[in-house]
Order: sequence, then C-alpha cells, then structure tokens
Amino acid sequence: MSEPWLPERVISNEEAIRMVEKQFPQLKPVRIQVLGEGFDNSVFLVNEQFVFRFPRREIAVRLLQTENRLLPVVAPLLPIPVPNPIFQGLCDDGYPWPFAGYQLLSGRTLSGLTTEQRLLSVESMALFLKTLHAFPVSEAKKLGIPYDELGRTDILKRMPMLEANLEKAVGLGLIGEYELERLQLVLSEVKGPFADDIKTLVHGDFHIRNMLVDDSGRVSAVIDWGDAHIGNPAMDLSIAYSFIPAEGRDYFFQLYGEVSSETKMIARFRAVYSLIMLLLYGDSQKDELLVAESRDGLELALADS
Repeated sequence: MSEPWLPERVISNEEAIRMVEKQFPQLKPVRIQVLGEGFDNSVFLVNEQFVFRFPRREIAVRLLQTENRLLPVVAPLLPIPVPNPIFQGLCDDGYPWPFAGYQLLSGRTLSGLTTEQRLLSVESMALFLKTLHAFPVSEAKKLGIPYDELGRTDILKRMPMLEANLEKAVGLGLIGEYELERLQLVLSEVKGPFADDIKTLVHGDFHIRNMLVDDSGRVSAVIDWGDAHIGNPAMDLSIAYSFIPAEGRDYFFQLYGEVSSETKMIARFRAVYSLIMLLLYGDSQKDELLVAESRDGLELALADS
C-alpha cells in the first residue's frame, strides 16, 4: 500500500470500458462493475467473469508488472488458486499505464471465522508456502523478480516503525493497556540482527486481507502479488501467527518443513507488524470489519503455540 499523498490518476467506468473493448474485443460488449478503489489500483468486475486492475499511481505500475511476469509461471504450480493475468493491457490515450485482467476467483474476504474454520486451511496453506518457497531463486531472477530492497525483515529498521505505530494505535484507543503489555512482552523477545539469511521467492504481503475464503471458511485464493520478491520466507510464514490458531501451528510447520526458531521469531514479529498497520488503516477507512479482523489476528499472534 503506497502513501495516500502520491499523485494519482483515477480511471472512470467509461474509460475502463473503452480501453477493455478496444484492446480485448472478444469481451464486447463490456459490462462493468466497480469492485474496489484502493490507494494503488482501481478494480472492476468485467462481464461478471474477469477482474481488471488499473493502477491509480505510478508506484503501482511496477507491482503490476511483477505480477504479470510471475503469476503465469507459478499459478499452475500452486495448490491454492492465485490470479493469472490472461489479459495484459497497454497504456492508451489519456491513461498512462498498463493494466491487467484476471479470471474471477471464487471466495470472499475473510471475516468472523471460528477457530475450527481457520484450522481447515492449515494443510493447504502449509503446502502452498512450501511449494512457493521451493521455486528456484534462479528462475525468479530470470523473471525479473527483485530482491528485498526495503529491509522488510530487518528488525533493527522495522522495530522503531512498529513502536511508532503501536503508539498511534494506543492513542486512538485501538489497543488497550493489557494488550499493549502483552505485545511489549512478545516484542521484547525479538532481538536482531539475525544470522539466518535464507532467501526464497515470497509473496511478500501475505496477510489476512490478501486471502479469500469459501463458504466453509477454507482459504480459496491468495491475491495481490505485487510485493513478490526474493527474500526471507519469514515474510510469508507470518501467516502462521496472524491467521492460524496456536493449536494448528505445529502441524503447519510439520507439513511445511523445518524452520529455525529465529525464522519463527521473525515471522511472529512480521505478523504483529502487519496487523498493527492493518488495524490503523482499517480505522482510518472506518472499516469495522478490518479493525475486528486485525484485532482477532493480534490475539492469535500473541497466543503461545
């Protein structure tokens, strides 16, 4: 998610229809429905079958291009469906950036899942990440997938940022004194820098808002791959703390494979880091469901395995 003050170019429904029909005439006549307006992309449902994303900011273009290079290669390998950009559009008169279209994936944004429902996805998510992280780094480099340039798992860099966000959350009344004490206790155990320097292909933004679930509550899709990079697998393994109940973690890691205590520590840190950011974002957008899910995720992250 980019900064809200960055210059943006919002595409209208009429422009989107014109561009899709011009570049993909097989979809005529185009019927369009707005699915979402985020900081980075305008998202439309086309003909009730395809999701088209149009960047709203220049910074989102690189993320879209990363998806367009990576997903056609990895989508067939993964045990959970992911977007596959079958339509790759070009900039057009008045609109400066490329865009992409995907087959609509089934599922809904997760909310209000029970412990039992979350446990339904332990096996599929462990195998999903095991497969993704086994993708050869050499092949990812050939696809132009970047290394982590932002220090996403650099604890010395990220801890002050997390502490600042925690202070904001407390000031807004989003985190109580008891929760803060528990968070501080967990974070006091996280010290860096770490010696573990494993590098794999990672989704890079694997959190509760980038998954869809089916009617049973089982994870049915993993979306938003613009932050994919070559980095520490702890980035993705954070989902074991932000989504999976404590009683399912041993089985998750048993299926995924051996993970060092150091990597688990970083994963837990990243879970808390992402959830606090989502909590603040949800509050700023008056998104009560996201606030509730972020709080539920924090409760999971603070639970002992």
